[in-house]
Amino acid sequence: MEDIWKAAKNAVKGRIPEHSYRMWIEPIAFDKSTADGIAVLCPNLIYQKKIEDHYAGLIESEMGRLASRTLKLQINTGKYQQTSQGPTKHRQLRLPNITPKQYSGRMLRGSYTFDQFVVGDNNGFAYSAALSLASRRSNQQNALFLLSETGNGKSHLSQAIGHHILAEFPSERVCYITAEDFTNEMVYAFQTNSINQFKDKYRGKCDVLLLEDVHYLAGKNRTQVELALTLDTLFDANKKIIFSSCYLPGDIPKLSDKLRSRLSCGLISTMESPDFNTRVRILRKKSRLNNFTMSDDVIGYLAGELTDNIRQLESGLIGVAAKSSLMGAEVDLDLAKSVVQNIARQKQAITIDVVKKVVCKYYKVTIKDLVSKSRKQRIVRPRQVAIYLSRRYTDQPLQSIGKSFNRYHATALHAINSVERGLKNDAPVRKHVEFLSKKLESGKF
Repeated sequence: MEDIWKAAKNAVKGRIPEHSYRMWIEPIAFDKSTADGIAVLCPNLIYQKKIEDHYAGLIESEMGRLASRTLKLQINTGKYQQTSQGPTKHRQLRLPNITPKQYSGRMLRGSYTFDQFVVGDNNGFAYSAALSLASRRSNQQNALFLLSETGNGKSHLSQAIGHHILAEFPSERVCYITAEDFTNEMVYAFQTNSINQFKDKYRGKCDVLLLEDVHYLAGKNRTQVELALTLDTLFDANKKIIFSSCYLPGDIPKLSDKLRSRLSCGLISTMESPDFNTRVRILRKKSRLNNFTMSDDVIGYLAGELTDNIRQLESGLIGVAAKSSLMGAEVDLDLAKSVVQNIARQKQAITIDVVKKVVCKYYKVTIKDLVSKSRKQRIVRPRQVAIYLSRRYTDQPLQSIGKSFNRYHATALHAINSVERGLKNDAPVRKHVEFLSKKLESGKF
């Protein structure tokens, strides 16, 4: 059952926004098998309610698909504690006369280290830049901007910097947080009249700031002002700052010139999708780390078929191992093919025109409506969803997608961000996108 849980968790990763996955799904840990499903652990009652309200149905759906039968998800809180090996129910005893070091923001993922990062032509420069900053090889390099599409390792590399600094410079205070978390924390500080404590946390008690998904700040003017002031303080104090995003600072819409300048002041390093040889090395390394036995034929097949990103590779690897374990079958090419056909998207068949056709039929609008200047809500929402799905299911750059909808690329990015927020907070939007995604993935246009 634990293999089913891992595979379901990886499947959910590709179905929701990355920041939502890291915030709500990643911390959940397998607890035990139950009579009718799987029991998991989460940190507290807030997590439990959030998962039950927004994600339980999706997780149960993925578990059922993998097990070919209905499985119930039981969410417990218990005595949850995060460790480098994952969550555990047992409370760790304190050593006498030792004060535990306080960390800010999220916990770093234990496996996201430099040792477990596979270097290839697609990310070699980014790896060297990250290691140089973490090792303090250059006094001039204090900021790094990691740029890549979702699932290509920028979170791994960002957290690897944090792990390395904590290991080599244990007195350093490392804060790992997403732009969304920063925004929510700032809003809460204003609501509770604790803004001074918030400022002190990031300006006075932070030596290394790892800030992910900075494109989330688009249009959040008050957060941009606060973050720019925080960055000024950290830069003046010669602190280390690592940003990550799917977009260049210049491509993020509704971003103040001051903050755009701060984001651009460090080294900008791009991480591309891995090539075939790198994908093979990633699969071999992940197999060793997880004690999976895979033949070269199976690894070569997975590397050749799962070309989107590293996250998709991991999903395929865990899916093959889980199906083999559940069925008691040998891992061979036939088994791998049965898993891949449920993962690999038929991108060659999905074009922007196909997306438009499917969206128009679902929302009962015309293609002329989608590309029009109309700002009526009955047109705006389908247009935004179509732009989001075009970005997700085609290889077209943002500029081409925007042009196809008679929009600038900044407007297209705004539409994508709007749908991503809807996926998190708006149940109808989430249901619409899930339905349309399944329609596209089925190939029945």
